[in-house]
Amino acid sequence: MDLSQVIVRPVQHTEESRFQKLMGAHHYLGALPKIGNAIWYIATWNDEWVALISFSAAALKCGARDCWLGWEYRHQYDRLHLVANNSRFLILPHYHYKNLATKILSLCRRRIQKDWVDRFGFPLLVLETFVDPSRFAGTIYKAANWNLVGKTKGYQRIRNGYSDTRQTPKLVFVQLLQRNARVLLSRPSLANQYAAGGTRMKLTAEQMRSLPDFFRQINDPRRAQGRVHHVHVVLAIAAGAILCGMRGYKAISDWTQALSPQARARFGCRCRNRKFIVPSESTIRNVLIRVKPVELDQALQHWNQRYGATDESLAIDGKTMCNAIDESGRQIHIMSAVGHQSNQCYTQKKSALCL
Repeated sequence: MDLSQVIVRPVQHTEESRFQKLMGAHHYLGALPKIGNAIWYIATWNDEWVALISFSAAALKCGARDCWLGWEYRHQYDRLHLVANNSRFLILPHYHYKNLATKILSLCRRRIQKDWVDRFGFPLLVLETFVDPSRFAGTIYKAANWNLVGKTKGYQRIRNGYSDTRQTPKLVFVQLLQRNARVLLSRPSLANQYAAGGTRMKLTAEQMRSLPDFFRQINDPRRAQGRVHHVHVVLAIAAGAILCGMRGYKAISDWTQALSPQARARFGCRCRNRKFIVPSESTIRNVLIRVKPVELDQALQHWNQRYGATDESLAIDGKTMCNAIDESGRQIHIMSAVGHQSNQCYTQKKSALCL
């Protein structure tokens, strides 16, 4: 086989069924549905399919990868979109030629950043993959200059978090798509070109457990009859959802319903029939519109005072107050200092300029 004639291109919509059928028939893990940000590629030689490869969303947690990249936990959730996982790689039968796999990986590396920007609007900085050492040694990734950064702990990702039992730890391979990728990912703030939507935050287990305590002094405006969830639990969950980037009652409710059993327990949710139940959208809305705004604001400020001290950098932002003119006829401006990580406003200063 002349490797110079091998071409790698994204799978077209009309080819997805064939791609999945071949992956399900020949890959030991079977086919993988296209969920979230994902691109499927095929490698062709003389217009014949010789290999299938897919890149999808990165693993939520991987200690070896996270340690090697050097980003902090609070940065991780907001930057995972800059990492893609090589979730499947299949050389089709009758095409197991020497150096073909490394050639395909090299071709994917050359084009995936542009493909990712064209499809999702932001670039990639890092590729990752997991190799089962009981089956493979990761030879093709080593030959393609991927970095072996360690092993997983053996816990498998499931619908409601991670499995309780450990399986065979996987080898973790990582490849940088830019030389300065590790520097960019470990910075306190990202450049606009790497952002995807609004700033997001991921709560730690300790933060989840602490949030309800800040709302315990708030009076419950609801009737006692039919009350299922404590007001401090509802407010803590709503605050957690907003801190993680949710906006609107529907988004807060979806985030709440997606909480794992461990997260529900940390927030102090009630346990019924051995399952932790969370408040519905109507319950969240009812509490938020009826609770006293002053009490809620004080509770949130106390929480910010405790965790805002972890901010590594501040953003200075100025706003012009529309139709706000002082007695001397000067336009009013507000200058604010806001923490990058906590989004806490540390101070504001009013100034006025002559019109």
